[in-house]
Amino acid sequence: MSLAERDGVVSRPRLRVLDDADTVATAAAMMIAGHVAGSGRPVIGLATGRTPLAIYARLVAAARDRRADFSRTTSFNLDEYRGLGPEHTASFAAYMRRNLFDHVAMGETHMPAGLGNAEAEASSYEAAIARAGGIGLQLLGIGRNGHIAFNEPGARFDSRTRVVRLAEETRAANAPDFPEGEAVPGEAMTMGIGTILEARRILLVATGAAKRAALARAVAGPPDATCPASALLLHPHVTILCDREAAADLG
Repeated sequence: MSLAERDGVVSRPRLRVLDDADTVATAAAMMIAGHVAGSGRPVIGLATGRTPLAIYARLVAAARDRRADFSRTTSFNLDEYRGLGPEHTASFAAYMRRNLFDHVAMGETHMPAGLGNAEAEASSYEAAIARAGGIGLQLLGIGRNGHIAFNEPGARFDSRTRVVRLAEETRAANAPDFPEGEAVPGEAMTMGIGTILEARRILLVATGAAKRAALARAVAGPPDATCPASALLLHPHVTILCDREAAADLG
């Protein structure tokens, strides 16, 4: 549990509203690349989904042009579907290979386990983060229901890496990523909110009108388990990058 959460201190994130999704992706990639360049042994947390795709494309271009070097970087991903092996095309392990890892020389990469003993794998993941010295910068997206990673509404703010049941709206939103006729798994392994809050810095990215209601709830507060992203108000170093569509409901 973070110091901010123990003390119940509510902080205001640094909010940047940019013109469009492309501008947001460029700003996010610059922030990640800057963090990596400024750290001797950088440890970053990575997200999946549609929002990070443009960010990763920019990081790949930066590495190709030698404007960024990830060879000393250790990464930890937020989540993985239970029941999917790393070779499944809809797994997040495959997503990361397609969009980043196959194109950038990374020091170490870590993914939550889709297979194996869930309790042992969750404990092992937490231990690996601790051995790496903790996450320096964590990239997050936000779900339409306010989830961060796969922490759905109702998740405890002190939760750790564990198996969770996915909300039906989350499964429906992710269905296009799966082969036609194949159901989205009902469970996933995810970093907990408490794990996320231990990152030293957090970058939340939100684009598009579909995220406007969730982002407004997360920013307005107060921290409430019905909107998991509102837990970020308990962290002292959060930056939110969003476009004008996602920011439309912000006061």
